[in-house]
Formats: sequence, C-alpha cells, structure tokens
Amino acid sequence: MRRILIANRGEIALRAIRACRKLGLECVAVHSAADKGSPHAWAADRSVCIGPAAPSDSYLRAEALIEVALRTGCDAIYPGYGFLSEKESFAALCKREDLIFVGPSAEVIALMGDKAAARRAAESAGVPVVPGTGTTTVDPDESVRHAEAIGFPLLAKAAAGGGGRGMRIVDTAEEFRHQFGQASAEAKAAFGSGEMYLERFFRRVRHIEIQVFADHHGNAIHLWDRDCSVQRRHQKLIEEAPSPVLGTDEREAIAEAAIALVRFSKYANAGTVEFIFDLETRRFFFIEMNTRIQVEHPVTEALFGVDLVAEQFRVARGDRLSLKQPQHPAGCAIEFRINAEDPDKRFSPQPGQISDWRPPSGCGIRFDSHVYPGFAVSPFYDSLLGKLIVSGTSREEMIARARAALDAFRIGGIATTLPFHRRMLDEPEFLSGGIHTRWIEDRRAD
Repeated sequence: MRRILIANRGEIALRAIRACRKLGLECVAVHSAADKGSPHAWAADRSVCIGPAAPSDSYLRAEALIEVALRTGCDAIYPGYGFLSEKESFAALCKREDLIFVGPSAEVIALMGDKAAARRAAESAGVPVVPGTGTTTVDPDESVRHAEAIGFPLLAKAAAGGGGRGMRIVDTAEEFRHQFGQASAEAKAAFGSGEMYLERFFRRVRHIEIQVFADHHGNAIHLWDRDCSVQRRHQKLIEEAPSPVLGTDEREAIAEAAIALVRFSKYANAGTVEFIFDLETRRFFFIEMNTRIQVEHPVTEALFGVDLVAEQFRVARGDRLSLKQPQHPAGCAIEFRINAEDPDKRFSPQPGQISDWRPPSGCGIRFDSHVYPGFAVSPFYDSLLGKLIVSGTSREEMIARARAALDAFRIGGIATTLPFHRRMLDEPEFLSGGIHTRWIEDRRAD
C-alpha cells in the first residue's frame, strides 16, 4: 500500500494527509468545485475535482471515486467519517476493484449498520441491550403490540439511521401511530428505508462510547471511554474522557462489553461501540457501533499520545496492531466542536466568510481545522469549522485551561458555538457531572 485516495474533505481530509506523510504514503485528494480552494486540495500530492458543490454530485459519487482512484494509481481509499464511510456498498465496490478500503469489511459494516441486526449481535456476544424489539417493520399496527409490551415512554428508531434522523420519543399509546409514521417517513427520505424498531426510552442517561481497535491477526484492544452527553438533537457538541460519572468497575465492565462485540463480529480497524448509561439504575446498554473513525477521536489521542488515523493505515495494509492495551488514563481531555451555528438562534447554520480567525495555543491545547482567515463557509456541507482539544492532569486543570483557551479564541464574520461552549464550562450541572443527553432540550423548555 503506497498511494491513498482521500475520499473526504475539510478537517478529516487534512488529518489523513498528515498521517500519510508520517508513514511515507503518497496521497491523492478529491474536491468539489466549491472546495477547490480548500487546504486539503493543495496539501495532497495530487488533487482531482470530483464534481459540483452538492455532496450527491461529488463526495457521494462512489463510482466516480473508484474511477479517480484507479486512474491515479491508488492502492487504497480512506473514507474518514461521514459521506461514504459507513456504506457497505462502497466498501464492497472497493474490494471488487482490488482497492484496500481503510476500514472494516463490507460484511461487518452491513451488520452494524442495520441497528436491529447489531442489537442481535450484541445480545449474542453477551452485551446488555436496551429492552426493545429484535426485528424491524414499517407497519405501525404491527409495532403497536410490541410498543405495549415494551412500555412507554419508548423510542421509535430507524434501522438504517443515525444522527437522530428517523427517531421519535413516544410518551403514550395514543400518539404512537402518528410518531411512528413520521419517523418512518423521515427515515425513508434520509436513508432509503423506512424500517423501524423500538426501544425503551430512559429520560436521564449519559452517552458513553468505547474506542476500539483490532487487526486482521486476532488482536483487539480498547482505549477506554469518552463521554458524549452534551448533545443537541442527538448531535454531539462536547466530548470528554474519561467520563466523570463512571466508577472504576463500571468503566471496566463497559470496556469489556465493547471488546466482546469486537471479537464476536470479527471486527478489524478503528471503531466505536456506543452505550447509554442510566444515571438512576447505574446500568449500561448497547445502542450502536460506528464502523469508522469518530469526529472526537482526538480526545483519545490526546489522552494516550497515540495516532489513531496512522494506525488505521497500518492495520489496513496488514500490519499487526502497534498499540498496546493501555492502563486507566492518568489525565483528562475534552473536545469542543466549533461549528458555524448560532447557539442563541436554535443553532441555526451560519454560512458566510470568516473575517477574523485566531485559534488559541499553549500547553495542553490542540486545534484541528481546515479553516483560515477569509475562508468561505459553504452551505453545502457540515458546519464543523474545527475541533478544540484541551488536556490536563486532572479535570479541574483541564477545565481551567479550556476556559482560558475559549476566552482567547477569536472568530469574526459569522456566529459560532464558541459562546455556548464557554457558558457550559460555568454550568454547575456540567461541572458536577449532573447533565444528561437531553439536558440542552430540557433547559430550553424551562
């Protein structure tokens, strides 16, 4: 494996290019017409325009990406996160064309991409799952019977979904059919499938995920947990590690459950096993597995001093894991997603031109971004401008450094989530570990 096609854009594309440089690999970038001036387009050894601005005409064109990879002599394709990173059809297409897909196999992506099938796999691996249905349906009448057996409140969830789309909280039997129908229609429009399944809904949970890594030689490790409970409509905003609410035994039990699923599914490469942790019962339940690198992977990198993207390339080319199972983390790390959104206007998108751009720097501060002064934020893509990662020897030191870093950050021209992050660091419930995944929505309602 000597030349990689980076099938993505923005920050993660730059991140992959840096990993290629570290390993002595050549890289070819693709870009849309709107991204011709984006740093990832000129940072690679070669860059090819893949189509117009709209993702469906550029970054989501699997056949075009394959054609570019073959034409430029690439051996492998790196999908990053988003776009085609969790499309089993794309991974299968790469395999058919004798291209290495830097990620798990198409079969494993298909298994974990079907939420109901992933749930059954978790049960078979002995991993606790949320009480719910093990099958999917588009028929609300059939689902009513299951709903009554599970009990209310419950979640109606798209089997092929993610990111909160195709999901509804249903509080009573009277509103079930309407909410189920709405969620199924939304899932059909977003993912091409209206298949739904049901789960019991817990009102106060933390979102805990375990970073896992496995190779093709039977080696598998975890890099402990990240807490992603600061969310807006199921979209993560702040992630930290380790979770401030888990005890030692709870942390070890969740990590062991994640590894059990990795081994059961014969997983290889980077992945994340996600759980909810019920604050009332102190019980955890599997919810899904993301078969790709996560936006928040730098939190784990900062905590353990590792390069997870470079490790993805090593494992993809057949190497054994170079990472060893780490002991419990000694410090703390946190990531703030700096988005082009206005938190005081319900996080509405804020495309436009950035007039001032001065990220912070210093001890324990890392900033991953593709943005520069004068950068035009496009309305066509995700609003992520960059990721501010702050680490410390303790949670108190980490938060103090984070406050100073956010105070020093200067962005002009558009509204961003900077003020929201700064306010969160003064919230008593955040500081005490009392928030949950619906905390933002509840606060807004209050």
